[in-house]
Amino acid sequence: ILAIKDENFNTKTFTLEFVTPEKVALRDEVESVVVPAFDGELGVLAGHAPLLAQLQPGEVRVTKAGEISSFAIAGGFLEVRPDRTAIFAEAAETAAEVDAERARQSLERARAVLEQKPPDADLTAARAEMFRALARLRVAGKTRRRS
Repeated sequence: ILAIKDENFNTKTFTLEFVTPEKVALRDEVESVVVPAFDGELGVLAGHAPLLAQLQPGEVRVTKAGEISSFAIAGGFLEVRPDRTAIFAEAAETAAEVDAERARQSLERARAVLEQKPPDADLTAARAEMFRALARLRVAGKTRRRS
């Protein structure tokens, strides 16, 4: 559920800053962003009430001028403030940046660990790797379907 502040209700865009430790993935005026929060997908439009949310590995969808861009992220945080919205991600890749074969290999390794459950395995890390690989493959597949 989105909370709209009255003074910003007619504003159609807002500033989005999307950063990782390595790069600024995006800094632009956008119409909306949908992120993978721990409680499910969270959508933000201009005028959204301030909030801070933890993000899980998944897909971030950014709408600008009616066009949707997808990014695969490895988790992070979303901060919504009156003057801007920021995504701080551990890693972010556009569809063009995703190495689909490497993501498939990561998915296979993670699934093998989760199925075999070796005594020294970190199952939480394996689950996180599986979700990240699935997000990367989902984002990579979006470009291929449009081509």
